[in-house]
Amino acid sequence: MPSQLWPYITPGIPDELFEHLPGIPFSQREVRLLLIAQLRLQPNSVLWDIGAGTGTIPVEVGLLCPKGKIIAVERDEEVANLIKRNCDRFEVNNVEVIEGSAPECLQDLKVIPHRVCIEGGRPIQEILQAAWQYLPPSGRVVATAANLESLYAISQSFSLLRARNIEVVQSAVNRLETRGFSQTFTAVDPIFILSGEKLD
Repeated sequence: MPSQLWPYITPGIPDELFEHLPGIPFSQREVRLLLIAQLRLQPNSVLWDIGAGTGTIPVEVGLLCPKGKIIAVERDEEVANLIKRNCDRFEVNNVEVIEGSAPECLQDLKVIPHRVCIEGGRPIQEILQAAWQYLPPSGRVVATAANLESLYAISQSFSLLRARNIEVVQSAVNRLETRGFSQTFTAVDPIFILSGEKLD
């Protein structure tokens, strides 16, 4: 459902329309599009976004799935408030922000997810394995890795959990930027996006 700030039915909100905080993780537009595609959302999907950061995924999914429900988990109070402000900016009202540290806080969430998005988090294996237990059959996890250690940890977890239909995508995006009198292409930090399904 479009908002006044983003009056379109397509995802891909420009980064500059979101409120930012210095040092807070931020899924850039092109990476966000890949991540949302891997989630394979349905109109009434329940999504847990663990480590929601700036709130770009909850906002985009909230607009795409107005009949769905998004639980944004963030451990830092200031960042949790940032997510709420970004939801307000885009008139998204189907996002609930939970301030807590995963995986411990997951047991307190009141709705079972169809999809889980894990954007970072130091105990990535523990978070993935804990969230997996709440997924119903055909549930889907999408996780991001910005370094080799996280890539290995997520891959190993998918193997231990016997995830099916595993996909791994690495983004390679260049943006045209103006620098002085010339225009040049600048690379967006590459990131791995891993997804897997729970079939039993």
